[in-house]
Amino acid sequence: MSRIHSFRPVADADAAFLILGSMPGAASLAAGQYYAHPRNLFWRIMGEVCGARAALPYPERLLALRAAGFALWDVLGSCVRPGSADADIERSSIKPNNFAAFFREHPGIKQVFFNGAKAEECYRRYVLPALGPACRPGYRRLPSTSPAYASVPCERKLRVWKAALAPLLRK
Repeated sequence: MSRIHSFRPVADADAAFLILGSMPGAASLAAGQYYAHPRNLFWRIMGEVCGARAALPYPERLLALRAAGFALWDVLGSCVRPGSADADIERSSIKPNNFAAFFREHPGIKQVFFNGAKAEECYRRYVLPALGPACRPGYRRLPSTSPAYASVPCERKLRVWKAALAPLLRK
């Protein structure tokens, strides 16, 4: 089985908030775009929060995110995983992204939001121990936008994400 690699971060130098997934799924990797699976709710939610609507061309969605102060990345830089399920990530294969360098380049990050439990778990296990105390923004897990995480209804996910992110928007 081959190793898969995440994308480069989407972030302006003055980003204030970082949204982290675990590792792009197969549809995203094939498309070369974050959250490309048509049933993933991420772009629907971000459309409601900051105008990064799924109907927009991908570069325009990223522009809307960055204009609102959001950065987007994944906790894992690479891993071995058959299919798209986070549960199938081979633990021994995990290589996290370089967050020390990211936070040096983006010192204004005040808050990190995890898109689901796996992103938070991997960050706390593989990233947080290596960060110094100066690189510790606030952290909050939000319900996964993945179609595989169907135990929380779409409208509840939307409410939770909007309540967490909308008050942070740049005026």
